[in-house]
Amino acid sequence: METLLLPFSPRFIILTICAVVTALLIGIGIADRKIFDILLIPIVIFGALTLLGVRDLMQKGHAVLRNYPISAHIRFLLEEIRPEMRQYFFESEKDGMPFSRDIRAVVYQRAKMQLDKRPFGTQEDVYREGYEWMHHSVSPKAHAEEKFRVTIGGPDCAKPYSASVFNISAMSFGALSPNAVRALNAGAKKGGFAHDTGEGGFSPYHAEMGGDIIWEIGSGYFGCRHLDGTFDPEAFARVASQDQIKMVELKISQGAKPGHGGVLPAAKVSEEISKIRGVSMGEDCISPASHRAFSTPVGMMQFIAEMRKLSGGKPAGFKLCIGHPWEFLAICKAMLETGIYPDFIVVDGNEGGTGAAPLEFMDHLGMPMREGVNFVHNALVGINARDRIRLGASGKIATAFDMARAMAIGADWCNSARGFMFSLGCIQSLSCHTDRCPTGVATQDPTRARALYVPLKIDRVHNYHHATLHSLTELIAAAGLTHPQELRPVHFSQRTSTTRVQTFAQLYPALRRGELLEGTEDPRFRDAWRMARSDTFQPAL
Repeated sequence: METLLLPFSPRFIILTICAVVTALLIGIGIADRKIFDILLIPIVIFGALTLLGVRDLMQKGHAVLRNYPISAHIRFLLEEIRPEMRQYFFESEKDGMPFSRDIRAVVYQRAKMQLDKRPFGTQEDVYREGYEWMHHSVSPKAHAEEKFRVTIGGPDCAKPYSASVFNISAMSFGALSPNAVRALNAGAKKGGFAHDTGEGGFSPYHAEMGGDIIWEIGSGYFGCRHLDGTFDPEAFARVASQDQIKMVELKISQGAKPGHGGVLPAAKVSEEISKIRGVSMGEDCISPASHRAFSTPVGMMQFIAEMRKLSGGKPAGFKLCIGHPWEFLAICKAMLETGIYPDFIVVDGNEGGTGAAPLEFMDHLGMPMREGVNFVHNALVGINARDRIRLGASGKIATAFDMARAMAIGADWCNSARGFMFSLGCIQSLSCHTDRCPTGVATQDPTRARALYVPLKIDRVHNYHHATLHSLTELIAAAGLTHPQELRPVHFSQRTSTTRVQTFAQLYPALRRGELLEGTEDPRFRDAWRMARSDTFQPAL
């Protein structure tokens, strides 16, 4: 009896209703041919639903569909639109990850040169643990007129580069659409700031617009590789010598997936990408996790010296997310041993990332940007090399406060990836890895990419950069300073509990000049320095 009543149970009632209605409509249509044409559309609809329900019962891939034919599809539909529903209807101004609605809104407003002020006081809970603020002065300065810049290039650099303190972080053509690359690079040209190519190579879309380029070379050596994937110095020299390229950057690791290599999903490997990168279509384009051109810290320094020489003396440096502390200190020892120093280092944080990465890597691997920047800054101070090496910070930077905070703990300049994506119109749909970007920013689908209108977005990229630097100017002046390079850890505080506040100077203690050479007892560096070796990345245990 229970089995006979099963079709009328809540689980199967929708399928039963569709089947019965289909049968009744067919019967009525056969009985009265005059109304059959009128009933045809309902018959098709209910018949299709009945067939769908039968298919759900027969398939074996989804248990929920076998138990709830037809109706379970509503669950999958709601799951599909869950991010949009949450973003548009349920997020507060301070909710939303990785960037809150408030941060996204201020980028959009600045990119469009709209009013970016907020009414009625802060929505932050200023007494929560982790809340941070910048100290102001009772004697603020007049706003600086200059566009804050920093000169990058040490004693071995023949062609130093005067860079803005705010630049476009590494995002490859391939991860971004041609129109996105065009708009970013033209915006950089208009605003006088730099555009990092990412490891995907110096594409025609970068070259087309003429903006200043930081050419990033990853372990795949795209744009300067032999057919077997090894580094091609002649091809590198040919590209790096172009006037548009201002600096060359070796990518050791990146924030979202340190130690994993780069990943361009197969869905985004178009025929054009395949030709530019020299990879096969229909397969994920994966850069190796480690470099083949060197295997030791000394070898890495020699490779950077070769990059500087082949580029004609342009600033050469590297980017990494800090992992094992002794590995970076091994690089420092290699600098001391060889006398070869990079002109700059960009520190990426594990909170960075614009593309695809495994969940475990994205959430739990690598040092956050602030700790990484401060570690590298102190290490360079500890070996007396900080004055000759510039330090960039990259990792969830979108506002002037983000910049000032990073610069207070050691950075000379900041890079932003997702901030500039927002300026292009990115809505944080979190579909970058699917090739279905709704705004044409992160896709290789030409029908989607055409939605990004380049002339309009050029202005928005420029506006966002200009307005963010203007806000930084106001912050610096309010603190009684004239340039971001005057920022120090004492200018910031963090609430570490409901009753305790510490300055960044307390949270991020500084090493003395040459302290690592003298033999530090600072526990953050002491053991790692002893474990570091210039001839290997492996620790000396």
